[in-house]
Amino acid sequence: MEKFAPVAALLLLLLCFPVAFSGHDYGQALSKSLLFFEAQRSGVLPRNQRVTWRSHSGLTDGKSSGVNLVGGYYDAGDNVKFGLPMAFTVTMMAWSVIEYGSQLQANGELGNSIDAIKWGTDYFIKAHPEPNVLYGEVGDGNTDHYCWQRPEEMTTDRKAYRIDPSNPGSDLAGETAAAMAAASIVFRRSNPVYSRLLLTHAYQLFDFADKYRGKYDSSITVAQKYYRSVSGYNDELLWAAAWLYQASNNQFYLDYLGRNGDAMGGTGWSMTEFGWDVKYAGVQTLVAKFLMQGKAGRHAPVFRKYQEKADSFMCSLLGKSSRNIQKTPGGLIFRQRWNNMQFVTSASFLTTVYSDYLTSSRSNLRCAAGNVAPSQLLSFAKSQVDYILGDNPRATSYMVGYGNNFPQRVHHRGSSIVSVKVDRTFVTCRGGYATWFSRKGSDPNLLTGAIVGGPDAYDNFADRRDNYEQTEPATYNNAPLLGVLARLSSGHSGYSQFLPVVPAPVVRRPMPIRRPKVTTPVRASGPVAIVQKITSSWVSKGRTYYRYSTTVINKSSRPLKSLNLSIKNLYGPIWGLSRSGNSFGLPSWMHSLPSGKSLEFVYIHSTTPANVAVSSYTLA
Repeated sequence: MEKFAPVAALLLLLLCFPVAFSGHDYGQALSKSLLFFEAQRSGVLPRNQRVTWRSHSGLTDGKSSGVNLVGGYYDAGDNVKFGLPMAFTVTMMAWSVIEYGSQLQANGELGNSIDAIKWGTDYFIKAHPEPNVLYGEVGDGNTDHYCWQRPEEMTTDRKAYRIDPSNPGSDLAGETAAAMAAASIVFRRSNPVYSRLLLTHAYQLFDFADKYRGKYDSSITVAQKYYRSVSGYNDELLWAAAWLYQASNNQFYLDYLGRNGDAMGGTGWSMTEFGWDVKYAGVQTLVAKFLMQGKAGRHAPVFRKYQEKADSFMCSLLGKSSRNIQKTPGGLIFRQRWNNMQFVTSASFLTTVYSDYLTSSRSNLRCAAGNVAPSQLLSFAKSQVDYILGDNPRATSYMVGYGNNFPQRVHHRGSSIVSVKVDRTFVTCRGGYATWFSRKGSDPNLLTGAIVGGPDAYDNFADRRDNYEQTEPATYNNAPLLGVLARLSSGHSGYSQFLPVVPAPVVRRPMPIRRPKVTTPVRASGPVAIVQKITSSWVSKGRTYYRYSTTVINKSSRPLKSLNLSIKNLYGPIWGLSRSGNSFGLPSWMHSLPSGKSLEFVYIHSTTPANVAVSSYTLA
């Protein structure tokens, strides 16, 4: 019987210790993680919405400020739309697609990833109505946190907050520029017109951020308690420049990184974190990539200093630096008590791409403890992901819906209250706390794919709804994980991933455009009036494009029940109407247009306004 002793010992070990030893299904985790973004959607949900317990919400956002801010994402377990973390979320999703698009496609998730990005960028286009104006928040945390309500019926204040030349926010504008630039790469082949539109917004936002400098939370002061910009704005200016160079190949932005690396901290700060506030490690990783690609030119000495700081960050994660990052006894990166998992997923993404960059350039990582093979960085990222998915002292998956043991009482308004589709009984502001927040039972709606805040410094975790530090999820927890899961799903061995997308070179930086003053007079067909105007314009490849805003007004004393519009001489994309063949009508979510009210739709093309006319209508 002695030869069977090792087997018996192994069985005893598996029974006594709950740690999972089996491999993980990274493809399944990837698919689930994308569902979380659909649960966080604000606005009019599309027909292909897969998280069916959610419904439309925030349909009047921006109305009191005279701007349409419907859409975008709620950041976490509340119902506020915070611009800075939302933009970082989109940047990281786009970076995941840029680096690992083929792996996402192999898993059948490239389309869902692109949809998740576009849900954010469509909102940013609305939030950036003028070159030097950007709306950075809808709602405020103080009034929102006072209530516990479903987003579909929230009664909290939905005031919109903006930055402009008199109230600057270089960090917010810079991060949004980075998101638009990164996303423009994603759409370059599949939707080139939309890609160019995003890049135009990115150019304008960078100019705005660089010219009118200041911290956004000094202008949008209601954000200070929730998303204070501790690092300032220099990191976001460098970050935006790096993404604009990657998106455009424009030498101006490479020179910006070279000229300002020392003064703005890109070459001076040795980082131990990367996230929605502090971007330096991300900048250093991207600039190191440019250096490895041989693009540094005369800036090579400065770019080598960026790379030294990128190396320092990676070495500190591996425990091979003079200043190592703290880890829990179970091996998880630990930075802070509140939502520590955001730093885990972001750092894991950087180690993943840096491993592939080094492999592509046939280089090793240079640490104080000696040279390190790139494969060790990928192995480190895998260890962090495996911990998240259940390989930890508690055998707990910190991704909701993955595995057999995951958080059941998530700090999240939408998931913790019965769906409005199941029970339409109104949940009052404070009543939600009494009835739903205080429940000891599991959430009625499964928040599939959400990465919660995670354990403390000693791997302890309490699955309680009031334990927001550990059980609240966030979009910026999930976004970096898309790329890591896609990469791990393809295997852990070293392989080359250099230059997955090579942007076409841009000859010169777009100059400010003098827009023609085009406003068509009001056209009326019975009780329906139509007015068009240009809201922005830009030049791409020698051609001027215009964004037209068209308003349809119901001047009747009765609701407009149906409407058919004829739109001729339209040569570009259109948003805000339903379409059937060559006829356009009210949006699918709008059953009627009340008396005295209006709806807006927009389109883009490179000539004079399209011919919009009323074909038919029906009054209630």
